[in-house]
Amino acid sequence: MKPAASAPTRVFVYGTLLEGEPNHRMLHCARLVVPAQTLPHFTLYDCGPFPALASAGHHTVGGEVYEVDAPTLAALDRLEGHPHFYQRSPITLDGGARVEAYLFPAARLVGRPTIESGNWRAHLKERKSW
Repeated sequence: MKPAASAPTRVFVYGTLLEGEPNHRMLHCARLVVPAQTLPHFTLYDCGPFPALASAGHHTVGGEVYEVDAPTLAALDRLEGHPHFYQRSPITLDGGARVEAYLFPAARLVGRPTIESGNWRAHLKERKSW
């Protein structure tokens, strides 16, 4: 008898894993579920080549939700340095869906610029015009 496959995990991405961004190739086996946004309890920070999401704040952050299998989730964990760099944690999105997201400890983001719009792509366009 074949072992049962584990259920897919839904992951909220908001930066370099978004469609069209440099790390999106990591999601080639994943299924896009829906564009989504967080509840207004977060802050998105500019860390240069990538953003960081912290759970302290008052902003909504836009992104995409993907269904990933166990090998893809393990690859994402390696990419994000979970649990020592980013920490994968469950969050609730606007609309009530519970998903996993990669959060960064707010204490390690002191002094980093915030992305007030909560939108990494829009922020990149603004940065190019500086």
